[in-house]
Amino acid sequence: MTIQDFYDFCLSKKGVTEHFPFDEDTLVFKVGGKMFALSSLSQWEKNEPSVNLKCDPERALELRAEYDAINPGYHMSKVHWNTIDVNGDVPQKLLLELISHSYGLVFNSLTKKAQAEILQKDN
Repeated sequence: MTIQDFYDFCLSKKGVTEHFPFDEDTLVFKVGGKMFALSSLSQWEKNEPSVNLKCDPERALELRAEYDAINPGYHMSKVHWNTIDVNGDVPQKLLLELISHSYGLVFNSLTKKAQAEILQKDN
């Protein structure tokens, strides 16, 4: 996966916006004003990319046990976030699924009104 693939896939989701709330290196994707994915641009340039994604706590533990490249979220809640080494042992198909899972968790946590506004905007 390239940074462009990651960027395009995240932005393909309904209502997604990109931000740099922490510094000019950390790209953050949000839906409804809440983060669902973040990544360091300089790590992509060094060919050591990783992404932080929200994850169901039970599934997060299962994934960490199965894949060496999935670890507790770096600088995030270790219960709800994973850091995934993009060049590790995680198949791209699973990485895309985990981005979608993170997006879904955050989208579903929004109020019904906020969800409806996002769905209506993108139609």
